[in-house]
Amino acid sequence: MDKTQINLDIILPEVPDERDACVERIIGMLQGKKGIDKVHVIPAKEGVQAKLCFHYNPETISVNEVERLAKQAGAELTERYGHLLVETAGIRHARHARSIEERLGAEAGVLNVSVAGTGFIQAEYDKSVLSEDAFLRLIKKNGLSVKHVENFHAHAVHEGHVHEKHAHAHDGHKHEEGGHEHTHGGIFGVKTELVFSIISGALLGIGFSLSFITNTVYIPIAFYAGAYFFGGFYTSKEAFESIAKGRFEIDFLMLVAAIGAACLGQWAEGALLLFLFSLGHSLEHYAMEKARKSIAELAGLSPKSALLKKGEEITEVDIETLQPGDVIVVKPNSKIPADGVVVKGSSSVNQAPITGESIPVEKVAMKDSSFDITKTDRIEAQYRVFAGSVNGSGNLEIKVSKLAADSTIARLIKLVNEAQTQKSPTQNFTDKLEKYYVPAVLILVGLLLFAFLVINETFSQSFYRAMAVLVAASPCALAIATPSAVLSGVARAARSGVLIKGGKPLEELGALTAIAFDKTGTLTEGKPKLTGVYPLNGVSEEELLMMVVAVEQLSDHPLAAAIVKGGTEKLQKDVPAANDLKAVTGRGVIAEYRGKQVQIGNKEMLAEKNGSLPQETKQRVEELEKQGNTTMLVEQNGKIAGIIALRDVARAEAKETLVKLKAEGIRKMIMLTGDNQQVAEAVAKETGITEAWGDLLPEQKVAAIEKLKGSEKLVAMVGDGVNDAPAMAKSNVGIAMGAAGSDVALETADIALMADRLDNLPFTIGLSRKAHAIIRQNLVISLGMVGILIPLTILGIAHIGPAVIGHEGSTVVVVFNALRLLAYKR
Repeated sequence: MDKTQINLDIILPEVPDERDACVERIIGMLQGKKGIDKVHVIPAKEGVQAKLCFHYNPETISVNEVERLAKQAGAELTERYGHLLVETAGIRHARHARSIEERLGAEAGVLNVSVAGTGFIQAEYDKSVLSEDAFLRLIKKNGLSVKHVENFHAHAVHEGHVHEKHAHAHDGHKHEEGGHEHTHGGIFGVKTELVFSIISGALLGIGFSLSFITNTVYIPIAFYAGAYFFGGFYTSKEAFESIAKGRFEIDFLMLVAAIGAACLGQWAEGALLLFLFSLGHSLEHYAMEKARKSIAELAGLSPKSALLKKGEEITEVDIETLQPGDVIVVKPNSKIPADGVVVKGSSSVNQAPITGESIPVEKVAMKDSSFDITKTDRIEAQYRVFAGSVNGSGNLEIKVSKLAADSTIARLIKLVNEAQTQKSPTQNFTDKLEKYYVPAVLILVGLLLFAFLVINETFSQSFYRAMAVLVAASPCALAIATPSAVLSGVARAARSGVLIKGGKPLEELGALTAIAFDKTGTLTEGKPKLTGVYPLNGVSEEELLMMVVAVEQLSDHPLAAAIVKGGTEKLQKDVPAANDLKAVTGRGVIAEYRGKQVQIGNKEMLAEKNGSLPQETKQRVEELEKQGNTTMLVEQNGKIAGIIALRDVARAEAKETLVKLKAEGIRKMIMLTGDNQQVAEAVAKETGITEAWGDLLPEQKVAAIEKLKGSEKLVAMVGDGVNDAPAMAKSNVGIAMGAAGSDVALETADIALMADRLDNLPFTIGLSRKAHAIIRQNLVISLGMVGILIPLTILGIAHIGPAVIGHEGSTVVVVFNALRLLAYKR
């Protein structure tokens, strides 16, 4: 069998990433074709796009034919399937969102749709049945207005494709994130509904008080009628809207129960029902709006204009017009308008809005301004800045690295918006439960209406009992229990620079028992540091450092840069460079320094030259290597002058972080690395990791995750989101470190820690555990109250009044319980 790989965006230019359903479709279309044995995805890596790998028999099919079949299948899928993320206005609450989701999902041509209570709709549709405009018309037909639409369009460039994010506004106005009002669920609607609810409660209280003072029933009834009007205004509005679409929802059931109570002369109980139901609704809307606003605040972080510098001329331009390579000026104490690299000036920059870091980060200018602007992910953090962060007291000139639509903050906003549409396992469970629960309640209520035929009571008594059961059994609290907690959790995480992509990873992270860590760049700093200088044979430490720094200044090897940096810091002075450098591939370098030949290399290099190493030197080198160091021997004019040790040192916060994770209940923490076992064990000892598995190839890391999943309930993989992508995909929850500025890390992980700090992990797991606990509490409260009230109302022990208080009280408790997540502390 031979293999060939084709970039995914060449075959499927419109899909967002390799996790899209169309990828599975194309694999199904091609796998099993004559001559093609297997097709699988190779996830994206740093600087490398996701690919499809084809295993084929060259005796049966040529590589050109494989490529032709792949492109043909991709063209068919691209022509057929569309993907949209739509922001809408008019969704009132979680139940309304689910109702719209069901209606849209039932439409011909809609393959997958998810609707969030915050107004975002994510959909996949069949273009052969339904056009984009037709789908948007369906949304409007359901009483919503379309604020913003995002999809993907592709433009061919030579042999590949470039993705251009396509966004447009609807309804005659441009969408401004975070600044619009919703038809009903927006700020004005929530306030009005709350005011109406309070008026209803006041009228109810007055009417109830007057019933003890006046002899006539008409005056209290007049106040109760007023309470009915204000308490039932939004309830009846929503009820008639749902009836117009052929649905009988909770609002209609509550209205029927209130009217039934009035018909039986129980005006006070009916007014109490509508007051508490409207209060619960308005608080539910308030909770969703608060979480929505918390997320929408992200959109206000980036300024709308920038100061563009061309030559000596500076002009103010819209950020949408900035192109990679443009130079912009950022004045002190102002927001940075674009992702880029500092080319002039220095300043402390507050990156908290993007990464959650509480302390400003020092930024300095790159000395070499001829860098490749398309590869800024590889540039050190001290030179890079992000749109939305706040400049300190210095003046900066920044070379723009990304279009405004592709900046880290823009991608973060888009991914958070998508996350709102991703349901958790618990939410999926409650959605399924309600599908059977609501019809069962209606059947029960219908039977209870005719109880007077079986037992000795009047029709009015049976009717009253049926209405009480209807109130008690309505699943208001159950409907809001999970989505309110998930949305609050996602919003709270986003405020601290943590992107959680929906309810599933939020819930699963809270149930983790084991975490696997990549070593390089995760538990360690990801770059070598000079850790030891050991002079020999009468050479002083300063002499050894000077000759090493002088020679390594001429080398472009990564270890050379670490030696020069560490050596210069120790010496605290500049060292003149050596001359006549010669590299010995895989061994080291030779150069002239102060008239003497200096040779720096590994032990193999000097052992080959001299036959063997002195026993004492050999033992010292072996001892340093056991501690995880890379050693280099320095020889001057044929005499060993000393040993240099380098190591990828553990992060300063690693040990404390692992202690906190253990306190959070993570009982097994394992390090997976391609480095040798000695190095792995040295880092494990330094950080306190439970186990260290070294000498692993990428596919062996995947196997290690599978092995862990066999013994543990849920497993997370923490890495940089690039070369760890396969292992992260195999784990229950993939967590990417330092995702700010890294497109691949943002796309591949379930959870992205925007700052390159390991100590954000305990906060994220703590938040998830809190969210997990609150979701469980909400389910117990909502189902427990229903479980208590239904038997009590059926037996006639509890009437409409207590049922209303219990039912609506549980809804209010669930809402405020979920809102506690917004105030979660580290």
